[in-house]
Amino acid sequence: MRAAIFLDRDGTLIREVGYLSSLTQIEILPDVPKALKLLKSLGYLLIVVTNQSGVARGFFDEPFVLQVHSVLQERFIEQGARIDAFYYCPHHPTEGKPPYDIDCDCRKPKTGMLKKAASEHDIDISRSWVIGDSLVDAQLAQNAGCKGILLKVDCDLLLPPSCIVKPDLWEAASYIASQGALR
Repeated sequence: MRAAIFLDRDGTLIREVGYLSSLTQIEILPDVPKALKLLKSLGYLLIVVTNQSGVARGFFDEPFVLQVHSVLQERFIEQGARIDAFYYCPHHPTEGKPPYDIDCDCRKPKTGMLKKAASEHDIDISRSWVIGDSLVDAQLAQNAGCKGILLKVDCDLLLPPSCIVKPDLWEAASYIASQGALR
């Protein structure tokens, strides 16, 4: 089984703009391609896991989410990096319209997206990491039983003990590299 880095999208790979609604709003954060290349060189699969409740709320549709992921992949490839898979949750438990207004198992911090990725890509979640910019990502790591890194966070938050704080994805990737080779 392989290990993976489960990456949040908005605020981790690209600048957080609220509900991204135009491809012109996509801005890859500094050093992200370099960080992805480092993580890949360590042997990790790179898997994006993102809540996209804007679908449930009618701000954009699923084809737009797929288009954003396609544009991101193209831009990463142009810079020598590549994401192995993208997973997203279009649901919201209390807002939106059918069929998206449900309490699903894929919305972070629930572990449905990680379990699906693990099944489809032969991933050992216990050897994997979650990297994101919100407490939901730290909770996802804890719920899944893997290590977590939270980016640019107000340190007054009560974080799970297994969660490490780093300022950006490059620092997170460097920290993971300092932990030694995958076993």
